[in-house]
Amino acid sequence: MTRWLIVVFIALLLINAVTPWLQKLGFGRLPGDIRFKIFGREIFIPLASTIILSLVCAGISKVL
Repeated sequence: MTRWLIVVFIALLLINAVTPWLQKLGFGRLPGDIRFKIFGREIFIPLASTIILSLVCAGISKVL
């Protein structure tokens, strides 16, 4: 259980670190990514980007 928490924490740190780089490549602006404002706060739900990144990670894990 503790190992999974550490893995999830490291994955979230990596995602947070590479997000600006991925946005320069176009992730976060794909059709299917939802961005809206409520009460002055911007809400971002990256559905399409998440699916693409998951497929890439699954492909990499199959190769390794």
